[in-house]
Amino acid sequence: MSTEHTRLLLSGNHAVSYAVKLARPNVMPVYPITPQTPILEKITEFHAGGEMTGEIMTMESEHSVMAAAITASLTGVRVFTATASQGLLLMHEMLHYAAGARAPIVMANVNRTLGSPWGFWPDQTDSLAQRDVGWIQYYCENGQESHDTTLQAFRVAEQVLLPVMVVHEAFYVSHAMEAVDIVSQQQVDAYLPPFNPPHRLDPQIGESWGNTVSQTMFQNHRRDMGEAMERVLEVGKQADRELQELVGRGYGILEQYRCEGAEFIIATMGSMTGTVRDVVDELRAAGVSIGLLKIRLFRPFPVADLREALVGVPKVMVLDRNFAPGTGGVLFQELKAALYGLAGAPEIHGYLAGVGGTNISPSAIKEMVQCAMGENPSVNSVWKG
Repeated sequence: MSTEHTRLLLSGNHAVSYAVKLARPNVMPVYPITPQTPILEKITEFHAGGEMTGEIMTMESEHSVMAAAITASLTGVRVFTATASQGLLLMHEMLHYAAGARAPIVMANVNRTLGSPWGFWPDQTDSLAQRDVGWIQYYCENGQESHDTTLQAFRVAEQVLLPVMVVHEAFYVSHAMEAVDIVSQQQVDAYLPPFNPPHRLDPQIGESWGNTVSQTMFQNHRRDMGEAMERVLEVGKQADRELQELVGRGYGILEQYRCEGAEFIIATMGSMTGTVRDVVDELRAAGVSIGLLKIRLFRPFPVADLREALVGVPKVMVLDRNFAPGTGGVLFQELKAALYGLAGAPEIHGYLAGVGGTNISPSAIKEMVQCAMGENPSVNSVWKG
């Protein structure tokens, strides 16, 4: 397989657009919302130039976008869309329906603050508020990872028949420019065969969807969804390994950075990971036994992998760029639950850092590390920054 590639200077949003073009989706319902709009603008540019042949559907709202995406997906074609913030919330009802319909839609979501008050800054609360709707969720650190993860998302979605959300943050990733290695069309065609689901709305097959079901049928359907979500952990690892074999880049569902023998680990996800990685390097150079745990796959939550990664570590500090009133940081709460009852589990400290897009500097992270090293474990998340 040829490993030739093209390196382009792209924003994180356009890195996603290029991946979508390579994936050859058949239907793309669209509706613009800041800061997601450049993804769809670039896709329509590709389409106008004859580089994409799928159908673009301009809808009247994000709710309609997801309704169209579900309908198209159920006919057995590959579907992509994108949204952000309030647009994702307007889709909420249809997100449940998409997962229940086992529609393997891939959607990019650009994390942005939710109103009110009004803002346009990076904050993960919009997507994390959808954590129970049945969508697979990936969180990306930079444009290169978003490009590669979008391709993986189609592969995973179509194998387990569940929708996937590829998430990156407003401006820090969406509009930041970086060199991105674009996977070749030949490689993508080998990696993503044409979508051909076993069940679809087709008069020749004679299947339907949407009938009222009994309580037992509903329960069994939800159980099947749960089993499909459990399969994501291995399917996602395999999709990552196979893309790495093609292009030389792999991410896993977790990244453990300098965690060998670490006595203190910082856990986070998204764009903040890059800053934390620099802090870990600086503190390691100063003799501090510290590492980084990056959570890339958030749904399904990789409980067994996290327990294996953190057993025997004395302390973990969780940095959350999100806030759930009444519970605090979402990743902090999820990680505590995942480690509950584990012999040798670490003390866990949760800090709300970067909520609303607040810039978190390396020096601020170092101060949090010092605080966590000297404090008792957190019960609730602590505000920092």
